[in-house]
Amino acid sequence: MTSKEKLTSMQQFSSSQLENNILPFWRNIAADKERGGFYGQIENDLSIARDAEKGLILNARILWSFSAVYLKYHHKVDLETADRAYDYILTFFHDHQYEGYYWSLNPDGSPKDTKKQIYAQAFTIYALAEYFKVKQQEKILQEAIKLFRLIEEKSFDREKNGYIEARNRQWEEMADIRLSAKDMNEKKSMNTHLHILEAYANLYRVWKDPFLKKQIDNLICLFTDKIFNQTDFHQILFFNDDWEPRSSIISFGHDIEASWLLHEAALVSGDKKLIRKVTQLCIKICDAVKEGLAPSGALHYESDRNKKHYENEIEWWAQAEGVVGYLNAYSLTGKKQYLDIACNLLDFIDKYVVDHKKGEWFFRVTDTGVPILTHEKAGFWKCPYHNTRACLEIIHRSDLILNQNN
Repeated sequence: MTSKEKLTSMQQFSSSQLENNILPFWRNIAADKERGGFYGQIENDLSIARDAEKGLILNARILWSFSAVYLKYHHKVDLETADRAYDYILTFFHDHQYEGYYWSLNPDGSPKDTKKQIYAQAFTIYALAEYFKVKQQEKILQEAIKLFRLIEEKSFDREKNGYIEARNRQWEEMADIRLSAKDMNEKKSMNTHLHILEAYANLYRVWKDPFLKKQIDNLICLFTDKIFNQTDFHQILFFNDDWEPRSSIISFGHDIEASWLLHEAALVSGDKKLIRKVTQLCIKICDAVKEGLAPSGALHYESDRNKKHYENEIEWWAQAEGVVGYLNAYSLTGKKQYLDIACNLLDFIDKYVVDHKKGEWFFRVTDTGVPILTHEKAGFWKCPYHNTRACLEIIHRSDLILNQNN
């Protein structure tokens, strides 16, 4: 196939996934018609885990996804789904006493975990900014701005730079600030900083505030100077308060996701020096991530710099981010090797990750593509954001490349 044929095929796959597989699942199956919002967990057989807590991450990502899809296609049903997510978040997740948003709710909508995990606050900004693009209502933008200012006031480390992982409901220090049980209990993480950057960049698209731009540029520099290892061009996942590394794990999915999100943030900022610096770095990242590619074309989950650990299983979100990251590298360099990697990843997704029978994508599959059905189909972390965004990015980026070549 020619490059043009490959890009066209990728677009067709992405459009079909959105229309026929991903979006119908979240519109129809995931909506909790009894208690509002969306179910906290759905199994692979489509049974509902009715006692599962409802997470802010899931709901914010649904809000972003359906806002973004509506901006692309203008289907009323997608706007209705975005409205449903927004109304539920503002009614139940919003802490009207101390501001910010709860980490999780009980199935009936009452608060369960009231901590203010900065990662989740950032995703709420990300979603609100996207929803504002749709609705153009000042109250939505002001809610996003208020949350940005809260993060800067309560989480930003003015002495040592960066953002503290979490605060309690009252925005005070707390002992356990981990994002999840598998994470290290350290003050600063790559993951939280990456999604603050992503959120701030989206907010800057609709609110050209000089201080916001300053913080975006600062975050980009944190990644180029501290978070990315200057020797192997993989990210360091955890740091203490003084930015001393605390982890030797390499996350291939986060690396490739960061490669294009950093580039996107630099473009949003418009700082030409940063754009040049980040462009060079993101190609080095893409080359470094190649070591995580399986013979099947998929991207493995993670490894360890000390060679003590290698996880062969294939997780849905890393494949989605891999396609976008390597497509971005192809658009920057014109090197077909990057397009080929993106195509191989998408081929693996189509063959093994997409659930062609019951909708959406499997959470994890083995190295040979066998679904691991003990993981849920939808849940606290399994949301429409990664695959929906990847499909939209593939369609958009392929259009840009094809138009440039005409």
